[in-house]
Amino acid sequence: MIPAAFDYVRAGSADEAISLISEHGDEAKFLAGGHSLLPLMKLRLAQPTVLVDIGRVSDLSYVNDGGDHVAIGALTRHMDVENSDLLREHVPLLAHAASHVGDPQVRHRGTIGGSIAHADPASDLPATTLALGATYVVQGANTTREIAASDFYEGFLSSALAPDEMLTEIRVPKMNGAGWSFQKFNRRAQDWAIVGVAAWSGEAGSGVGLVNMASVPVLATSVSDALASGASIDDAAEQANAQADPPADINASVDYRKHLAKVLVKRALTEAAG
Repeated sequence: MIPAAFDYVRAGSADEAISLISEHGDEAKFLAGGHSLLPLMKLRLAQPTVLVDIGRVSDLSYVNDGGDHVAIGALTRHMDVENSDLLREHVPLLAHAASHVGDPQVRHRGTIGGSIAHADPASDLPATTLALGATYVVQGANTTREIAASDFYEGFLSSALAPDEMLTEIRVPKMNGAGWSFQKFNRRAQDWAIVGVAAWSGEAGSGVGLVNMASVPVLATSVSDALASGASIDDAAEQANAQADPPADINASVDYRKHLAKVLVKRALTEAAG
């Protein structure tokens, strides 16, 4: 299908982009890689009147050492997350998860900030950053806020990001040698996960994020609580669905997803315990 008519403006900086989105109101949308927004526009599920192109805002593309965390600019491409030496050393789970996003063409154009702001529960990186305890930095015309990943996702394709705000940075705590695993079950390498699991475990505790197991990315706190109380990996994995509310679709029933979540959480925790 053909998208509805819209105006197009290109921003040269983050401040200009925020100014433009504030000027044009709720009907304006940011355009970065475009892999999430453009398909919705073609189906007319989204009909913005103005697209603010931020694809060339270079000051939001970086991976920096922040001391106890790694700071990632929202417009950092998936391939740069995947290949970052800093992330491979300090947050290898995130670098590995980025390598499973779509195909090479998607990873060369898509951005980590776009994936997170879109808030799709079937995406790999929202659940991974959620499991890692990330903090998202968002900027408006007059304010800058820090939002914990656990408070960010509010519903299907819905988040705490206000219409006149822009996600500018993702801050991910360093893993400090914790074991980790990323499990993704799909029909083809490029497909969305039928179920996915991002998990880490170490001296500081553990974190488990579930992909495509509810209308939002899921933080499986019951699994982490079970491990903290001394439960075995097998018993902890049985808690995989405590926070989940999986959908049924042409790929899997609710019961199949629940079973698969337990299997993948067990595999992930076993690999993380290494």
